[in-house]
Amino acid sequence: MTAWKITLLASRDVVQAALLAHEELEQWDQSIVIAACELAEDRPLEWRLDAYLERRPTAADRRAIAALFGNDAPAMHAEPLPQQDWVTLSQAGVDPVHAGRFCVHTPDHAPEQLAAGGDRPAIRLVIPASQAFGTGQHHTTAGCLEMLDLMKREGVIARNIADIGTGTGLLAFAAMALWPRALATASDIDDVCLQVVLDNAALNHVSIGEGPGRLVMTIATGMESPILASRTPYDLLIANILAGPLVDLAADFGRAVVPGGNLLLAGLLTTQEQGVQRAAFRSGFRLARRIVRGDWSVLWLRKRGVRPFVL
Repeated sequence: MTAWKITLLASRDVVQAALLAHEELEQWDQSIVIAACELAEDRPLEWRLDAYLERRPTAADRRAIAALFGNDAPAMHAEPLPQQDWVTLSQAGVDPVHAGRFCVHTPDHAPEQLAAGGDRPAIRLVIPASQAFGTGQHHTTAGCLEMLDLMKREGVIARNIADIGTGTGLLAFAAMALWPRALATASDIDDVCLQVVLDNAALNHVSIGEGPGRLVMTIATGMESPILASRTPYDLLIANILAGPLVDLAADFGRAVVPGGNLLLAGLLTTQEQGVQRAAFRSGFRLARRIVRGDWSVLWLRKRGVRPFVL
């Protein structure tokens, strides 16, 4: 069967709004893979959204893609593609991402040399192209890697870690590389992420299972999981999702994080930061640091209170 691609051209703000609309949809045809980028380095405000399909697009497909743009969708250009895996190739040629001491790359695009700077060795993480979000290319994911590195350098001790909305498992793997004896739990709402995370764990030599230095993966909506509940309280909870769910889950995060513990939030535009911070403050957190990458904010918050002493 011939694969097809639908392309829509618009401003950066319009395409990013469409991406957010796509992420917020509870139901989406997973056979339609969405990707976006700027047209060229010297044209940063002009963007394109590409939709890849393994079939000729139907009228319903076109309507679903157009609906991401609300009532003013740009013109669509559809074209058949050669017989290749365009879901994978849409990301397979991306450059390695360097953030803090981390270097994230696809299996076929490893850097020849790695250097984190100073006396800190670089940590290499391998993430293949995947339908699951989180290859390190997006500003939010790279910002989270940078913030995790900053946490480690500033003395954060993490014994029990949770990564909510893990996607490919990248941020869970990164946290485990920094705190290798910690308990680790990863979750996502999307069933496809389960096998993706297990496969990527094998690529990155991450052990699956109970106990220190091992990862438990589960499928869950937000914090609604017996596994997540049984492993509380966390001293590091990561949530790189979207601003709306971050606000809705703030109270759950407050209950799940130990006093003195750390909360890493991302997936929010700078214009959404105030609302997310307000919800986090109401749930017992205070801001420790923030990183801005492009139009996206990454927040490190600490839970108020004294962390209990653990032998």
